[in-house]
This record gives sequence, structure tokens and C-alpha cells, in this order.
Amino acid sequence: MDLPNAFVSWFRNSSPYIHAHRNKTFVISFGGEAVLAEDFDHHIHDFALLSNLGIRLVLVHGIRPQINQRLQALNINARFHRNLRITDEIALQCVKEAAGTVRVEIEALLSMGLANSPMAGSGLKVASGNFVTAKPLGVIDGVDYGHTGEVRRIDNQAIQQQLEQKNIVLISPIGYSPSGEIFNLSAEQIATAVAISLKAEKLILLTEQSFQNPETQQPIRQITADEAAIFLRNQPDMPELMALPLKAAIQSCQSGVKRVHLIDRNVDGILLLELFSHDGAGALISSTPFEALRAATLSDIGGILELIKPLEQQGKLTKRSREKIEMEIADYIVLERDGLIIGCLALHSDGKGQFGTIACLAVHPDYQGSARGQRMFDHICQKAKQLKLKNLFVLSTQTAHWFIERGFQPSTIDSLPEPIRALYNPARNSKVLCKATD
Repeated sequence: MDLPNAFVSWFRNSSPYIHAHRNKTFVISFGGEAVLAEDFDHHIHDFALLSNLGIRLVLVHGIRPQINQRLQALNINARFHRNLRITDEIALQCVKEAAGTVRVEIEALLSMGLANSPMAGSGLKVASGNFVTAKPLGVIDGVDYGHTGEVRRIDNQAIQQQLEQKNIVLISPIGYSPSGEIFNLSAEQIATAVAISLKAEKLILLTEQSFQNPETQQPIRQITADEAAIFLRNQPDMPELMALPLKAAIQSCQSGVKRVHLIDRNVDGILLLELFSHDGAGALISSTPFEALRAATLSDIGGILELIKPLEQQGKLTKRSREKIEMEIADYIVLERDGLIIGCLALHSDGKGQFGTIACLAVHPDYQGSARGQRMFDHICQKAKQLKLKNLFVLSTQTAHWFIERGFQPSTIDSLPEPIRALYNPARNSKVLCKATD
């Protein structure tokens, strides 16, 4: 495929995601390491692109290396317990300096609008503030954490007001008490609390490495929160760089956030690849299975039509109008993958428990070859048994062998029940196949 066609294909394939993400709230968290990286401006450009596509953004940044740098300059060792910083008076001063400096630097990058740059004409507005109320962590294992705190409350109403004004909300890992105290917080904890409070569509955690199975070194692309919790228990030696984001993902999913993405911030453009391509480029942790087989609803009609249109043009499927599918929607099942319809199949029964017709089998070209058609077929056959149908029929022009391999036998037009025979189109010359459900 040449370059222009490749671009057109990519742009068309990304359009469903552009539509699906518009006006949704995404919380994106990244560590202080990302801010120090030479390519951090690439992430800023991608944040700007997401905002300009109508995505409501909340950015939560970390400052751990920046604090360590300031402590090191004072010849003071950073102190941690259970991977949480012990924040004494001197460390708190370094926290305040680091948070202020990083926040201003990010705001400056988001304000760029130079001609001939990805930020040209973006006109982004950034809002920061005291959105996080915190309380002291206290003493744990006999260790006084000082000014290290934990989230007590998120002012989600104030954040929502900023998002409604199309501002990007930028939150530093700082919290305030009603008495005016300042606390050093974990960026992952804030991002999790904000995503839960806002009922965000997605929480996206930019990690320092890709999420892999330590035993096989293979990337993990998708996993449910329950599976992730089991995985975490079975990996007690997992580095904190990955364990902390994974714990945040599990907590978020268990508290109502549907999708959490762990993506390696070292890969240029990975945020766009994750959000606007079929298979993504990071790890997806979801509260429910990423790919679900379910009964179709009226809201699926557009996805079904888009899926079957190429097959109708190729003559593999008979043409169906929106009105016909709407009338028969109860007969359809769909395979949904992260909000996209990637497969469908229908079982039309006679209503008297005598026979049924299997129709409209379609699987998106990008997802063929993984037994998805078989999965839908098995589901439909089980449904036919529940309806106590005696025979199943298929009319097919180009997929007859697929059904023959699954127990269907060639038959004749004369063998068709009258309601099916009345709909038979001689011009298509479809093969007639039949199978008993016993």
C-alpha cells in the first residue's frame, strides 16, 4: 500500500475512535521522569491534539526525581518507607519548589503556538488550583511520614466547571487541608481519585516501561481488573515502577472507571496509537471483558451497517436496509470490542419453534482468523436449542463450505419452508444448506 493510501486507510480507521472519544473525560498521569525527558514536548503536542479533538483532559504530573534533585543539592538523602516518601520540613520545601517549577514548565509548553509546529493555533487554556483536599498519612510501622498525605476529597465540581469551559486541568501531586497545611501526595493516587470522582471514561498512566509478563517477556495487551489483581498477587517481586500503576488501574476499575491504559511513555506517539488504532499499543485494564458477545440493541444498527456494507458490495451478503435491521434487531448478536462492533450474526426463527435461518454473518477484516465467527456461531446454535428449533437453514453464495464444515448439508430450494422460499432471490443463486439441531 503506497503512502497516500496508507494515510487514508489509517485516517478512516481512526474516525470511529475520534467520534467515540469526543466530549469524554480522560485523566492522564505521568511521572516527573517524563517531564525531564528530551521528548516530553512530543507528549505535550499529543495532549494538545487530544484537546483539539474535543476530549476533556485532566493531566496529573509527578515530581519524584525533581524532589530528589533538590535534596541531593542540599546533601540530604531522600527517605522512603513502603515506597512512599517521608516528607519532613526540608523535604516539604523541596516538594513545593518542584511542584511549582514543573507546573509552570508544563503550562508554558501547553501555551506554545508557534507557526509550523504541532501547537500552531491551538489556543489551549490551562487551569490549575486547589482541587485536592488531603489529610496526613500519619505513623505507619512506627514511621512518621511527616507531611506525606493521602487524598481526602476531590473537588470534582470545580474540575468539571473548568472542563466545561474547554480548559485543560493540570493537577500537581500536592494536597491541602482545611487548616491550610500542605501535603506531598502520590501522583498515581491523585490520578486514581480524580478519575473515580469525575467518573472518567479513561485513566491513562504513562509508565516508565511496557507492561509485560515477567515469565514470558511478552507484552500484555488486555486484561480485566480481576485478572490483573490475580496477576499482581502472583508477582510479588514486580518492580514498583509497574506495580504502582497496576494497583492504580485495579482500584480505578473496581470503583467505576471502565478503561485504564498503561502505556510506555518512551515510545513516541504511543498515546495516539493506543487511543486511535484497533489494537492499541499499550496494556488495557478493563472492569469488564474487553471483547464481549451480546444481544444487539438499536444503538448497534449503525455499527452493523458499517460492518456489513463491504460484504454487501462484494455480493457475499444480501443488502439490508436500516429499517429491516431495526425491525429484526432482536434476532441479532454482536461482538463488541472497546465500543466498536467487529462481528454480527442473526438467527431468524419462524416463531413456532419449527425452523430458523442463520444470516448476516460478518467479522471485521482486521479481526478475522481468531475463531470469532465460530464463537458467534456456537452462541446462535445454543440459542436455537433454547428455542427448540428443529432445523436451521442457511442461504449462502460464498461461504457455503464454512457452514458445511460445521455440520450443514447441501439442500434444495424446494426443501425450504414456505416463508424462507418466498424470500429466496434467484438472481443471487444462493446455495441452500440445512442442519438438524438435535
